[in-house]
Amino acid sequence: MDKKSARNLFIWGSIFFFVVLVILTVDSMKQLDKRTPPITEQIAEGKMAWHKYDCIGCHTILGNGSYFAPDLTKTAENKQEDYLKKWLMDPRAIKPDAAMPNFGITEKEAEDLVALLKWTSKIDTNGWPPPPILAKAADAQAKELTPGQRIYQENRCSSCHSISGIGGTTGPDLSKVADRRDKDWVHKHFKNPQELVPGSAMPSFGHLSEEDLQALTDFIMTLK
Repeated sequence: MDKKSARNLFIWGSIFFFVVLVILTVDSMKQLDKRTPPITEQIAEGKMAWHKYDCIGCHTILGNGSYFAPDLTKTAENKQEDYLKKWLMDPRAIKPDAAMPNFGITEKEAEDLVALLKWTSKIDTNGWPPPPILAKAADAQAKELTPGQRIYQENRCSSCHSISGIGGTTGPDLSKVADRRDKDWVHKHFKNPQELVPGSAMPSFGHLSEEDLQALTDFIMTLK
């Protein structure tokens, strides 16, 4: 290829990909209103509190922030509003060894921050951020997920719990939970956490079919 052909290829190739970029950008902008819930005054106040306490210094939302602490984009999907509010106001009252300190967040600010987190949880992010992988699924020998592992992953249990160091930290580590609890307790806890652990932040999974609950329980009982 001579210099003239190479130059033309570079120029027209650049123009082509620039046009593609513009088209994709316009298309994405048109979809924003459909994929994002309306912003209320309380959500805006929550965003102001988010910046006031520099939450972005440890957490991420929609890919923006630091990776020291868990991503909060979808955190309101699996945590009760009351729990989030109490956690924001005094994390160590709920979990004594919590890394997050007490910032002196007021009740009003906590409510506004929860409104922000509920808003981000409703944004259609095309599956981002992806849920943490399962510890057992990460094993090189694991060919496919068991029914219980699949249900565990589909319900984003790993956003709160960890197994062998993989997953969230706001809930108890499940690595050896079967050494501490029996099968009947685990099954009942999935159906109604508050009955067995008053004040539990874990939502009920009673909406799952009995077959799915049994499969999930069977998976948990392998964690010894």
